[in-house]
Amino acid sequence: MTRGIMATLAKQISPPNLSIMQDEGFTVGRVRTELLSGLTVALALVPEAVAFAFVAGVHPLVGLYAAFLVGLITAVIGGRPGMISGATGALAVVMVALVAQHGVEYLFATVVLMGILQVIAGVMHWGKFIRLVPHPVMLGFVNGLAIVIFLAQLTQFKDPANPDMWLAGPQLVMMLGLVALTMLIIWGMPKITSVIPAPLAGIGVVAGLVIAFGINVPTVGDMASIKGGLPSFHNPFGTGEGLYGTALAPMTLETLQIILPYAVILAAIGLIESLLTLNLVGEITGKRGGASQECIAQGTSNIVTGFFGGMGGCAMIGQSMINVKSGGRTRIAGIAAALFLLLFIVVASPLIEQIPLAALVGVMFMVVIGTFAWNSFKVMTKVPAMDAFVIVLVTVVTVMTDLAIAVVVGVIVSALAYAWNNARRIHAYTRESESDKGAKVYEIEGPLFFGSTDGFIELFDVAGDPDRVIVDFARSRVVDQSALQAIEAIAGKYEGEGKSIVLRHLSRDCHQLLTKAGHLMVDSDDDPDYQVATDYSVRTGVLGSH
Repeated sequence: MTRGIMATLAKQISPPNLSIMQDEGFTVGRVRTELLSGLTVALALVPEAVAFAFVAGVHPLVGLYAAFLVGLITAVIGGRPGMISGATGALAVVMVALVAQHGVEYLFATVVLMGILQVIAGVMHWGKFIRLVPHPVMLGFVNGLAIVIFLAQLTQFKDPANPDMWLAGPQLVMMLGLVALTMLIIWGMPKITSVIPAPLAGIGVVAGLVIAFGINVPTVGDMASIKGGLPSFHNPFGTGEGLYGTALAPMTLETLQIILPYAVILAAIGLIESLLTLNLVGEITGKRGGASQECIAQGTSNIVTGFFGGMGGCAMIGQSMINVKSGGRTRIAGIAAALFLLLFIVVASPLIEQIPLAALVGVMFMVVIGTFAWNSFKVMTKVPAMDAFVIVLVTVVTVMTDLAIAVVVGVIVSALAYAWNNARRIHAYTRESESDKGAKVYEIEGPLFFGSTDGFIELFDVAGDPDRVIVDFARSRVVDQSALQAIEAIAGKYEGEGKSIVLRHLSRDCHQLLTKAGHLMVDSDDDPDYQVATDYSVRTGVLGSH
């Protein structure tokens, strides 16, 4: 039995494409582009990882180690080369309550469990359900995340010595000027040369000016020191004191009860953001990604990160856009970004800490401009009002709450709108039967499901109809249990009047559904793929309708 289960599981897991270059040609120029793109991403990762660590209430190295480990593992085995993963704000806002109440060791334990849940989702191929996300939800997701990225950069305009105070006077003017200069370089550099990624050129030029002229503006080092060693294995489960002076998480049922709700939420948010980013990067690069493979990669990276003192993470749309716009298309860019980040932590922290935040803010502002779907304003004037409403709704909910809630809300609203539109489509044409003299035929059009059952029942004139009624489903489908209940209900009404009702032109799926429910009264085996119309009498009392 165990061997049979393992064989079934093996069939479910298709061999992933782990090629370093995928279908890109291996040339010196390509490798240079990938490495420079990775360096640009690594520089942009530093303040993001530190900021999200502060949001979660943990040490900056917890965020930096997560960015390195999650970024490296997903780059190596992820489903979409070109995507960048790391510590994200969407996860950090959920983690802060757990860390405040129970300490960072419980966070590490939660990240491990979160990774296990994500691996299970990948093995079960649940990633395919991302296809149910409608395009208006995708537009709202992109716009909302662009706004979130923009708002996150505004904290860099606060005084590092007094985080409650905004920069003012000459320092604010200088900060804005350097941000504008960075954005100008990024905009103009591609018109001159593409040898160096424009964001990297912007960071390099502005950092050089600040260091050379000793300009007093906030730098990466003002946020926190990024100096550290290599991440080492750490088991968060047990008793006693763990990292950063907090207690370890004991391996008890009580611990599971604490971390499981957080793990489920984090796993869901991480997969939703990762899979939507995967689709977005796929649209830009014109290549499809493996959703299930990405789920497994995200889960594996989080399991490892939890055992190496990291806060976990998922795909980062901002850094992914930097990578793609800089020319990164293969696994090399993501691997390089992670290794450069580790190099910054272990060796180059004094140099990286001198980089002005204005340069990195300028890069992220250009990411916001490039990420926001500006054509959505035009789209909203041309699509149905409900789709326009969904775009705005998802955008607002993403900004006000978080991505997972926004996507779920968008999908639910879209599904309800679709159900309502289909519920209004059901109607019937009536005529006298040509094959059964005196019988009346109802030709049903539109799907019969939970939303249209009331309309379906209202189509029939039970008291005024003849003794024999034929319901023709050639242009309709019986979809769910509510539909079965409606058919039984209308059959019961005719039966109560001493009249008979039969069903005609059932498709294969409708025939199987009604047969399974026990509604069809057939004297012999039959095939719904018939050439001659077959009538089916309806058995009442099956579902207990009144």
